[in-house]
Amino acid sequence: MSNSNGFDYLLPSRLIALEGIDQAGKKTQTRLLSASLRREGFKVGTLSFPIYSTSSGRLIRSFLAGRANTSPHALHLLYSLNRWENLETITSALKKNDFVICNRYTPSNLAYGEARGLSVQWLAGLDAGLPETRAVFVLDVPLPKSFSRKTKRRDVNERDRAFLEKVRRNYRSLAHRFGWHLVDGTKPPSEVHERILLGLRNAFL
Repeated sequence: MSNSNGFDYLLPSRLIALEGIDQAGKKTQTRLLSASLRREGFKVGTLSFPIYSTSSGRLIRSFLAGRANTSPHALHLLYSLNRWENLETITSALKKNDFVICNRYTPSNLAYGEARGLSVQWLAGLDAGLPETRAVFVLDVPLPKSFSRKTKRRDVNERDRAFLEKVRRNYRSLAHRFGWHLVDGTKPPSEVHERILLGLRNAFL
């Protein structure tokens, strides 16, 4: 992959989302992918959602810490609002960079929201109009692997095994439905990274 082989004009979007349940390896793969793309001469921006510095982000943090209760509809409206509040940040990053890598983006709302009994159609409608992803990579890990990577200080979502199992199943079914890349997240980080690079090349052919 190089920045002279047509990437600049082929892309309706240069936004890449790394997804998966908690402790799937998204942060590590964001770092590895951004480093690889930069070595090849691309400008790369990274974002991680939710962004907690905004008003919606502070409310989401309170929920995840167990300090606030809300309905599933209200919660996922907040998650969507968090992306809309940061629309300028997203569009600015896309203007300044060849690629923008998101550690969680709109696919998270679908997988987690559906696990709370919400309609995928309704959830997708919340984010309609936001910059779309060009490629989505779901890092698939079983729950025991997720819990072995973080045993303490888990948030409300991370502590609920039954809920996380639903989220994992949703990610797998949504990946099949929407053509997302499903990657075995139990492999060593270097192997996971190579699978993502291969999928990324295929996404931009």
